Amino acid sequence: MTERRTVRIAMNGVTGRMGYRQHLVRSLLALREQGGLDLGDGTALWPEPVLVGRREHALKEMADRHGLTEWSTDLDAVLADPTVDIYFDAQVTSAREEAIGKAIAARKHIYTEKPTATGLAGALRLARRARGAGVKHGVVQDKLFLPGLLKLKRLIDGGFFGQVLSVRGEFGYWVFEGDWQSAQRPSWNYRREDGGGIVVDMFPHWEYVLHELFGRVTSVTAHTATHIPQRWDEHGRPYAATADDAAYGIFQLEGGAVAQINSSWAVRVNRDELVEFQVDGTEGSAVAGLRNCRVQHRSSTPKPVWNPDLPATESFRTQWQEVPDNDTFDNGFKAQWELFLRHVALDEPYHWDLLAGARGVQLAELGLRSAAEGRRLDVPEIAL
Repeated sequence: MTERRTVRIAMNGVTGRMGYRQHLVRSLLALREQGGLDLGDGTALWPEPVLVGRREHALKEMADRHGLTEWSTDLDAVLADPTVDIYFDAQVTSAREEAIGKAIAARKHIYTEKPTATGLAGALRLARRARGAGVKHGVVQDKLFLPGLLKLKRLIDGGFFGQVLSVRGEFGYWVFEGDWQSAQRPSWNYRREDGGGIVVDMFPHWEYVLHELFGRVTSVTAHTATHIPQRWDEHGRPYAATADDAAYGIFQLEGGAVAQINSSWAVRVNRDELVEFQVDGTEGSAVAGLRNCRVQHRSSTPKPVWNPDLPATESFRTQWQEVPDNDTFDNGFKAQWELFLRHVALDEPYHWDLLAGARGVQLAELGLRSAAEGRRLDVPEIAL
């Protein structure tokens, strides 16, 4: 008979879209539905969420909906509870550093969304404090666990590309302004004073994707824009969009490859998926999205000829081969939660920590500075 071992997790910010859907429902509650996390020693780790937030009615309604019994608007009281093991943060970025700092002082293990702070100094301060306190810490780097990128990693590990020459990424979709159709993202995303902006939101993602798959980013050149200068908030009130809603970045990678990634909330999608990366190498190329990955090997690469006077006679998309799943892929957020919980419970290795999160903050900070100054900036290595 499997023995149940409870781990109590303070979840701050789960009334937000990402915190609720991905972290609470599709990760921790999904783990409970499968009987807990099997630790392989006859015990199952049972996550017990303690919902934390500012809106009492929203927390109570959420707890009732999912049969949970613990929720609070008093973060300090929750952190003072010695039975709470882990603090998770999915708040707005501007509130994150202070809350995580309190959790570290209370000797809670830390798992958090990114960016971990509004600037590199704050992100490094959190990483150093966590190391000094001896608590375990992790940062959500969910895109590494997407089926499309897992397939891409398989190709890299198998030497499919030969020498990687370049990476080209396209991410984004049209976020409605909020006047005649409601926006798909909260209004604070478009106010710089509230920690918004696509660079702050997406460059931390691009840092860990590039770092893990292709090599450390050594320099950045960025151009940003606020294409939609006025939007309407959740109450239908117009407001000035003060944060960037599009960013166009060029990243030099250790080893010589170059990455170019466009990120935009003001683009209409003409791709198979909302994010796609094309990787070109001397031996082959691949296009990976959220779920799918297609390849074209050197031996089967067609020989296009440029002739603008004649219509194209071939379908370029059909000349690529689909990479098979060859595995069962779980929700990426849930997969990383499982690894972090095993890290806490069994001390298994885990390297997506607050230092890794600080690298993402660093790249966002340098990206904004590059755009402001109109020049390429080196990305120095950081360490604790």
